[in-house]
Amino acid sequence: MTRTAVGHFVSDEARTRFLDAYDRAMHLWPAPRRELDVETSYGTVHVHHHGPGPGPQDDHGGPEDGREPVVLLHGHAGHPSNWHPQIAALGAHHPVYALDTLDDPGRSVQHTAAPGSRENAAWLGEVLAGLGLHRVHLVGVSYGGWLALNQAIHAPERLATVTALDPGGIEKVPARFYAHMAAGLFGMLAPRRLRPALGRLLANPALAAPPEMIAPLMLGMRTYKPAARPAARPFTDDELRSLTLPALVLIGRRSALLRPRRVHERVTALIPGVRAEIVDKAGHGLNLERPELVNERLLDFIAATPPAAS
Repeated sequence: MTRTAVGHFVSDEARTRFLDAYDRAMHLWPAPRRELDVETSYGTVHVHHHGPGPGPQDDHGGPEDGREPVVLLHGHAGHPSNWHPQIAALGAHHPVYALDTLDDPGRSVQHTAAPGSRENAAWLGEVLAGLGLHRVHLVGVSYGGWLALNQAIHAPERLATVTALDPGGIEKVPARFYAHMAAGLFGMLAPRRLRPALGRLLANPALAAPPEMIAPLMLGMRTYKPAARPAARPFTDDELRSLTLPALVLIGRRSALLRPRRVHERVTALIPGVRAEIVDKAGHGLNLERPELVNERLLDFIAATPPAAS
């Protein structure tokens, strides 16, 4: 499900090159942006913040002024710059926090493996506590979607809602997903002028993404070890039925990870009250392919969430 050993760069030089590229990629975010580090039992988690600060807390742990925070979790081998099309739209209304997840190359520094569901819920819960956040709208894409659903199932205490964008954990990862990843890597070798057309053909938005966003991804894949993470464990029916938070699941119609109709049927049958939608003209990276739609759905979903009980 997750790595059972702590990852590392192959050399100090490789880490420096990666972090230089990572810092350039983060300039895709709108200013101002601040960076924080939160200590957990599994390592130091690096966090980027944009937008208003969290408002003062009321007696029930929610903000008195309604500025409930949005927390973003990127996908496998990704980094917070992958959320750049969402930051300005979300940050106009909410404090936005994006994490460098443990198990991936980034500015987080892990010292203890988090091999299972409860361990992953533990470190993420410690991050939210360290940031002083309550009533969080937790959003994840791909493996980050698995982490978000896992948190809502195993440690929902600090969450107001959960959103999963083409998430892992709904069904077994198909062989075509690995073929899709390999095709994307070969596509990176094509002339830059041809990559947007290839990206549309393959439903792979990375091929049309800003080069500064792609640079740390490619460096991390080459120089961060262990390079492989086992596929996310599918959640059981009972686990999905236990999810009582308001939930939004968006699925790319051209997803290489999921079979859209089957996943839509499963989540609507099992997750109480879920909002689920198959998004046209989108594959696995729908936050990059359909950013305006994703931003609109997120903001509408958050706005429709009932306030904390008094």
